[in-house]
Amino acid sequence: MADADFGFERVAEADKARRVRGVFDSVAGKYDLMNDLMSGGLHRLWKTFAIAQSGVRPGQQVLDIAGGTGDLARAFAKEVGATGRVILTDINGAMLGVGRDRMFDAGQDIPAAQCDAEKLPFADASFDLVSVAFGLRNMTHKDVALAEMRRVIRPGGRLLVLEFSHVAKPLAGIYDAYSFGVLPWLGQKVAGDGASYRYLAESIRRHPDQATLEAMIRTAGFDHADHFNLAAGVVALHRGFVY
Repeated sequence: MADADFGFERVAEADKARRVRGVFDSVAGKYDLMNDLMSGGLHRLWKTFAIAQSGVRPGQQVLDIAGGTGDLARAFAKEVGATGRVILTDINGAMLGVGRDRMFDAGQDIPAAQCDAEKLPFADASFDLVSVAFGLRNMTHKDVALAEMRRVIRPGGRLLVLEFSHVAKPLAGIYDAYSFGVLPWLGQKVAGDGASYRYLAESIRRHPDQATLEAMIRTAGFDHADHFNLAAGVVALHRGFVY
């Protein structure tokens, strides 16, 4: 059986899926609060920037993959309006449940489906936009997931990948101290789970850097790819275009 990264560990692929599921089962209830605390609220600005770069218009079809608590899906629903459609997906049932609750609270009727990004249950060329925010790094076969995303995007559409990335080298020491010191402590205090936030820090270090991910998007079949560094590379927004 093949191995996969789980943070800094090498584990069996099936075990990675189980352990990642355990991480998000554990943090689902405090996920949005922890995002605000960890980023100082910047994650909201990063997502607003992603929406601005999406090019989404009224009447279009959007798929939000690994959408968790649904904040991007809710924002995209406002952009596409009553004539468009947004579908929220996540492989984790606990996260998807929180997302459904948030959508109901906001008075939005957004379809939600629990599914694996590596095996999307949608027809070819179904969507004008596919987005994945802070979820790609947890996928076992990123190349397979990216190819599936390309398959369901129609001509003229695009992919958005918002993800933690590789920070500028002058800031690496400070960022490491924050990631491996403050984040697990904060996770333990607020969510009662420091280990999951240590995994978060480790999974970011194992994620491909900006140039590598851009090349992976092209290899997955996109006609063009580019990226924007946000917060000195703490986060990057990658785009893939289908012509």
